[in-house]
Amino acid sequence: MDHPQALPSLDVWTSALLSKSTAGRGSNGKLEAYGIKKLRELILELAVRGKLVPQDPKDEPASALLKRIQAEKARLIAEGKIKKDKPLPQISEEEKPYALPLCWEWVRLPEIYLSISPSGSKLLSSAIKDAGTFPVVDQGQRYIAGYTDDAALLINLPGPVIVFGDHTTERKYIDFDFVAGADGVKILRPILQDEHFFFRQLQGYRLEERGYARHFKVLNDNLYALPPIEEQHRIVAKVDELMALGDQLEQQQTDSLAAHQTLVETLLGTLTRVGSQQEFSAAWTRIASHFDTLFTTEASIDQLKQTILQLAVMGKLVPQDPNDEPASVLLGKIAKEKTRLFSAGEIRKQKSLFEIGEGEKPHPLPRSWEWARFGDISYQITDGAHHTPTYVNEGIPFLSVKDMSAGRLDFSDTRFISREQHEELIKRCFPQRGDLLLTKVGTTGIPILVDTDEEFSIFVSVALIKFPLNHIHGRYLSLLVSSPLVKRQSEEGTEGIGNKNLVLRKIAAFVLAIPPLAEQHRIVAKVDELMALCDALKVRLADAQTTQLHLADAIVERAVC
Repeated sequence: MDHPQALPSLDVWTSALLSKSTAGRGSNGKLEAYGIKKLRELILELAVRGKLVPQDPKDEPASALLKRIQAEKARLIAEGKIKKDKPLPQISEEEKPYALPLCWEWVRLPEIYLSISPSGSKLLSSAIKDAGTFPVVDQGQRYIAGYTDDAALLINLPGPVIVFGDHTTERKYIDFDFVAGADGVKILRPILQDEHFFFRQLQGYRLEERGYARHFKVLNDNLYALPPIEEQHRIVAKVDELMALGDQLEQQQTDSLAAHQTLVETLLGTLTRVGSQQEFSAAWTRIASHFDTLFTTEASIDQLKQTILQLAVMGKLVPQDPNDEPASVLLGKIAKEKTRLFSAGEIRKQKSLFEIGEGEKPHPLPRSWEWARFGDISYQITDGAHHTPTYVNEGIPFLSVKDMSAGRLDFSDTRFISREQHEELIKRCFPQRGDLLLTKVGTTGIPILVDTDEEFSIFVSVALIKFPLNHIHGRYLSLLVSSPLVKRQSEEGTEGIGNKNLVLRKIAAFVLAIPPLAEQHRIVAKVDELMALCDALKVRLADAQTTQLHLADAIVERAVC
């Protein structure tokens, strides 16, 4: 008697996680249970290789079952219920992908199932009615129509079957009674076998996404490992047991990740709520001492990054220096400089902004800091061309949101406009080194500091913000706009449905936390240091996840050899 294959420790499967693919800003950081997915694949692979449950020499061998299947097909052909199959070639030794237990048999798949596609026949099509007694199944496993009793008698094949859709390779097990499939559905019904085992083996087949006819041909080219019927039942029971265990593990993993994320958010939230520098230092020390256990997912590291930015704009990330020139003096200098530039005709007069009410201030600031609106510290807030220009093959780069969605300027796939168009556009909107760009259509609120002397123009989907570089540190302003404080205002200021737009007047009204210039520099240095730590954590995490994924893959490969 052969013995079943032992499965590796569950830790191997539950530790192998894979980040789900997400597009755009604000990835939710959800993880796919890759290890458990590979565990399910391994269970199916072992099942159809005869390695999941022991063989019993008392079982009727598969060769005898195959003879009974052939006799049943011959009877159905003789009675005119099914058509005679085309002759299939013998299976050569070279075709057999692996050795089977002695009581099993290799067969060609079409030998052991009935293919049912009656919906296209004229007889049955004429018999369909809206409220027929017997249902029709579609690719979504739903009742979609009915057949008359007479038509149903001609089919007489209700019960569990396997359905293939027209535009998908997904296999579905149908466990309610019906008599036929809608157009584009292929129905397979195993002969004299355990339908669940038949379904599980078909689940393991790799099919190509090439349309209904193509993937059905690939399906029929597969060999089928046929066990004794008694062993089929035992395999199904064991597979169901192990798949249920996989479901439990996946749910436990989901619950564990959710609890972990809640813990991280709660602990990081305490940092933003402490009142004194001493309390903050104590809270930070508690968190820092558990870095290796707290920040073990991309989502938790991203949460740490957002907390760092939040602390930075609250004045809690670096200590204040009483010798710094306060932000009130800084804002006075900016206002005075704006008046001078306006008088000289170098900037336009800006619309008056409402004073910041107490209700708009989300948290207290250090004494040396001040609240200010974006328009208060800016010389100009505008956006790019409001009309689509005439593009040319070579010329001046013309950038839109797509060229900035990664948080940096990307000239690799830009369109171009003529110098004449560029000269006309920069009379109103002239991006230069040190300016801040802000995406305002589609993916809104992404800040990009212009760090190049290359000439370019921008589309209306991007805002341009010019500010006094000698009074506002550009990197601090970029961090400020990336922080939860301003991101929330950016989301609230985005208007429209579908292709949303962050309007300029809302940008000008953003409430910003302005520290002394010297502290701005200290904040940028500290944020860069901590962000480098976060990036290092992510690299370590990615390396560990890659190792876990490779381990899960390797175990599957070795287990089925």
